[in-house]
Amino acid sequence: MAVVSYNEKEVALLARLMRAEAEGEGQKGMLLVGNVGINRVRANCLDFKKINTIEKMVFQNPGGFEATHKGYFYQAAREIDKKLAKRVINGERVAPATKALWFYNPKGEPCRAKWWDQWNSGKYKNHCFYAPLDSENCY
Repeated sequence: MAVVSYNEKEVALLARLMRAEAEGEGQKGMLLVGNVGINRVRANCLDFKKINTIEKMVFQNPGGFEATHKGYFYQAAREIDKKLAKRVINGERVAPATKALWFYNPKGEPCRAKWWDQWNSGKYKNHCFYAPLDSENCY
């Protein structure tokens, strides 16, 4: 059962975002990016108070995803990517992005303990993930 409302256009948007941000990190990396995206739609805190649809999340500006500014993002969504997107839309959560709202690639450096005042929740391959503090009341 879906944890956020969606339409097929939004499934494709999320699929394209997941692929553009993390295709090189395999399906798990793409699921982690999808978790961050769906978490932003579900969160009602910090920079995400008015981000209540997948489309708003994908194109959030400022504070959105770098991939939306690159040509690779605009390729058609593949069926496998759409299946991965539906998994996170339906509530599948993968650590370390279970509650994460941010991630970044530290380009070979270690993950910072804190980023934008949020604590590191873990790393997977090239990405460090950051979750809001419980005191932020995001969920």
